[in-house]
This record gives sequence, structure tokens and C-alpha cells, in this order.
Amino acid sequence: MNADITELKDPASLALKHLLDRLAPSAATVLITGETGTGKESVSRYLHQHSPRRNGPFLAVNCGALSENLAESQLFGHEKGAFTGAARRHIGWFEAAEGGTLLLDEIGELSLPMQVRLLRVLQEREITRLGSHRPVKVDVRVIGATHVDLLQAIEQRRFREDLYYRLNVATVSLLPLRERPQDIPVLARHFIEKYRPATEEVTLSDPALRRLLQHPWPGNIRELENTLQRLLLLAPGPVITADHLPLAVTPPAGQCEDHTALGQQVAAYLQRGEPDIYQRVTDTLVRQALLQCENNQSRAAALLGISRHTLRTHLARLGVIKARRVPAVSLPPSAGEQVIRIGYQRFGNLAVLKARRAAEQDAAFRQGIRLCWQEFPAGPQMLLALSQGKIDLGSTGEVPPLFAQAGDDQAVYLGFQPASPQSAALLVPAASPVVSIAGLRGKRIALNKGSNVHYLLLRLLEDAGLSPEDVEMIDQPPGNPLSAGDQQVADAWMMWDPMLSAAEASRQYRVIADGTGRVNNHHFYLASRAFIARSGGLLPDILRILRENGAWTDQHPQQAAALLAREYGMALPDLWQALSRCRHTITGMTPPVIHQQQMIADRFYALGMLSRPVRIRSAVWSAGNRIS
Repeated sequence: MNADITELKDPASLALKHLLDRLAPSAATVLITGETGTGKESVSRYLHQHSPRRNGPFLAVNCGALSENLAESQLFGHEKGAFTGAARRHIGWFEAAEGGTLLLDEIGELSLPMQVRLLRVLQEREITRLGSHRPVKVDVRVIGATHVDLLQAIEQRRFREDLYYRLNVATVSLLPLRERPQDIPVLARHFIEKYRPATEEVTLSDPALRRLLQHPWPGNIRELENTLQRLLLLAPGPVITADHLPLAVTPPAGQCEDHTALGQQVAAYLQRGEPDIYQRVTDTLVRQALLQCENNQSRAAALLGISRHTLRTHLARLGVIKARRVPAVSLPPSAGEQVIRIGYQRFGNLAVLKARRAAEQDAAFRQGIRLCWQEFPAGPQMLLALSQGKIDLGSTGEVPPLFAQAGDDQAVYLGFQPASPQSAALLVPAASPVVSIAGLRGKRIALNKGSNVHYLLLRLLEDAGLSPEDVEMIDQPPGNPLSAGDQQVADAWMMWDPMLSAAEASRQYRVIADGTGRVNNHHFYLASRAFIARSGGLLPDILRILRENGAWTDQHPQQAAALLAREYGMALPDLWQALSRCRHTITGMTPPVIHQQQMIADRFYALGMLSRPVRIRSAVWSAGNRIS
């Protein structure tokens, strides 16, 4: 990356730094993935420099450049006489990195025999030099890096699955430069300062910066660096203009040039009434892009201006790759098969569980069980479906279960996730005159009534000496993203993640206050009483799978965010930010949490918002105990 990670400004890079700061102090093996030129070695150096091993060596070896015949000797060393020409003992990369960090760059290029050797080294933390039978202990933190899709390589039998999971203790996924445009000005100024003549001041004109921002950068940061270095060598003068940058640009949306040769050819096809013209043109585009990029899917997707997920959908339809397996959920259960209906929202542990298909692949759980997933926009709708018997279990925030219990005593608490008060907040437009809660008097506030943000608003009003009657509450959950039409309806919004993170990243809105010090914003898992009576014996396994998936999500937040982004078309940086504000470890209901829920229930009842008092303890499930 060459520029200091701490200087980068894009929300995706800020989320990356937050993740790296969490990973750096540990000794965990890290796998860094991303397109060529995205800065994998710079990220590795950052992890090393901010770790307890910072005073030890940092060594980087390109696995793709290792000689097939000498790879074992280069990595693990050899003894004198181990092979012809071995005139003395040679220390390999692992021993040379003792007490420090070893980056295995392009690890996807290792041969299968070397993968077997590396797996044993990672498991045993010892190497055996070629020509020796004596193992040598090594204290080295290993970081793997690759631009190769290792899961695809596993399918093609080019990479060992056991090695992948040994490397994949923690994953750092680097976005291509085109997906973090706010970093481009920072990097450009860094490279200009690095390569400009020592006696000259060189600046970048605004049109030139716009040209840099419009270029797709298929070569990522490396291409940007080489472009500016080459430009400065030609010494264009003290100011770099747009004319000095012969770069391809992406035309603004809606400005398609129909008079081009391609446009004329398509027009001719349409006039002749050619069949399936749309699909034929699309197929040709995909095939040509893949050919131009030598079958590199990431580069082909960038060339076409689409996501890699969309490209793979096209490739699967063309038969180039296997189609993604989609679970059928509409078929009636087979004889002896039990169906569990799960409600989920597009964010959080259950959404990640669905995207990973971890429950369906759990050997101890999948026998005779079929999962049916149903998506809900928010907690109140999910709890209504639970009370009506449309789903068996789901998860939601603190408040919806209270309204569900007050109306119908069907929701039973199974467990909870830790508090995430920053995941709910009050926002106003950036130009709004409102600067404090007191400024809300007489304002229209859009929210999802009966939700966590509803309770947060009550607390905010109370802190400011206002009552619910001092504002106009509009029961209209905000869209994602917020639009100009939303500003015609309301003056402020009560929002939750990941929509909250998306609104913050847009910089069109200001956070007036979040839940810190006001609401805990726990997340609860609930099941219907009918499901517990019918299938309560499955709950220990269900909770185990949820805990394991929650632990995986906390250990791999970037990978989890990428899964959600692909699954639901949401912005990856927003999901990173949202996931960083919460933890997904699941705990059985504890007395303090039960007491906190009771306090919220009592507050809503005192305000006349619940139809009857609610007793939380009567709706708590624990293994071996019946619900009273």
C-alpha cells in the first residue's frame, strides 16, 4: 500500500484499520485476500509493526516465485550434503523469521506436496530441514496472502481444504481501489510526494483528481503508483492536469453513447428482430471480458463494471463454473423429516448463518431436519409472525418481545447477545438546525414503533425534559438509503444498523445521539411455546450452532460482511462498520438481563404503550426447565 494505513480516509479503510488493530496483538495466523495490487504486504507489515513481535524480523516470501525443486529447502532449510550442491547448512525462511512474522505471499501458488508440509508446520510449530530427521521448534507468526479464490481452488483440487482452515483463523479481505474512492486522493498525494524531484513542488489539479477518481484501476494501488511515478519522471511541470493523465474513465450514469460502433451494431440487430439479443450481447460481453483478463474473474468483473458475484452468476448460467446451490424451501416435508421455520433480518448472526449454510452442513444436526428461512424487515413483524405460528424461532432487539408478550404470550426467550448501544441512533440531515435533543420539540421523527429505537427515543426525550407529546412520531421505518422523499416526511430518524452505518458513511446526515448510556440494545433469540413443546429437544443443538456461528462472525467480521454483501446486495463498508459495533456470542438469559428487560417493560406499561403488565421471568427457557 506504501502509504500509512492510518492516513487513509475511506470508510472501508477505516473499518480495515479497526480490524487490524484488533488482530495485531494476537499470535493468530491471518489470511489476507484481495486483488493484485491492493496492498497485502503493507497490511502484513502493519500487523507486524503493531504486534508484540515488532522488534523481531519481518520476512516476505513470494510462494509463486519459489523453485519447484528447491521450495522445501528455501522454506525449511537443508543440511550439508542433503542434495548435490548443498555444501553447507542453509537456514530456511521459517527459521530466519524466528521471533517475528513470516508473510507467505501468493500462498495459493504452492504445490500440493508443499501444502502438506506447510500444514504440518502450522500444526506442530516445528520444521525439519531437508536431509535431517531432527525437528526444530519455530516461534513465528504466519500470515498468508493470495489473490486466488481459495474456495474455488479447493473445488478444483488445487488447494487443500485442511490447510485453508488452518490458515483461515482470521481473514482480512482487501477491497479493490475502485471500491474505496476516498483513498485515491490520499494515495495520489503520497506517491507524488514520494516520486517528485527533490527540488520541485508538484500539485494535482482538481480536473486531474477527478480523472483519477473516474478510472477503474484494475491494477489497484500498484497501478496508481506506477502511473504517477511514470508521470513524474516525464516532469510535466509543477501542476499535473487532466491532459497529463491518459486514463480510461467510467462515463457518468445515463450518458450512454448510442452513436458508437457497438450502438450501431446493436441497433441493426434490433431492427432485424434477432432473437434473444439481450442475452446474446450479455454473454458475449462476459466471455470477452474473461478472455481479455485471462480467466481472472475479479479483473473481468472490474472491466465490466459489475460485482464478482454478478459475474459468477453469468458464468454459472454459461456453464463455465458450477451453479451456486440454492436450498429449496417450498417443498413439503418428506416422510420423517422435520421442518424448522426461522425468521431473520438482513443483518446479524442469523443472516450470516443462512449465508454460510452452517446449520445445513452441521453433521450432528442435519439428519432429518430441513430449515426454512423467512426474511422480515424488522423485529415487530418477526414477533407477530412468531405469535401467529408462521415461524418457530427468530431473533430481534429488546423491545419487540415485550409487545409480543403483552398481546400474546407466545414468545419465549432462549438467550441474548451482548449490548451494542452504538447500533441505534437519532439522525438529522447535515444541514438541519437541530443540534441537540431539545431541538426536537415540534419535530417529526420517523421510527419503527415497538422497536428498540422507539425506546431509545423515549429515553432521549426524557433526558431533555421533553415528553412523547412534544414530538410527532411517524410510524415509518427509514429506507436504505434515505432519499429526498424521506426528508419531506420527517425532520429526524431513529435508525439501527446497518442502515445507520450507511447513513453515517454518506455524510449527508448527523448523529445527534446514540444509545450509549441510555439503552443496552441487546439482541435476543426467541422461540414459540408451541415449537418448544413440540421440538424442545432440538434447542441445545440449535443454540450450539448459533454460538459457533456467532464466534465465527466475531473472528471473521470482514468475511461475514462480505457474505452479507453478496447475499443481499448491501454495501460492504457499511456492514463492516455495523458488525464492528456488536458481538455475536450468545449467552443464556441471566438475572441482570432479565431485570433490565423487566425495567423496560414496566416503563412501556407506565406510559400506556403495553396493554397489560409483562412478567419477563415467566418467558425464559433454560435446558431441562419447563416454561412456567
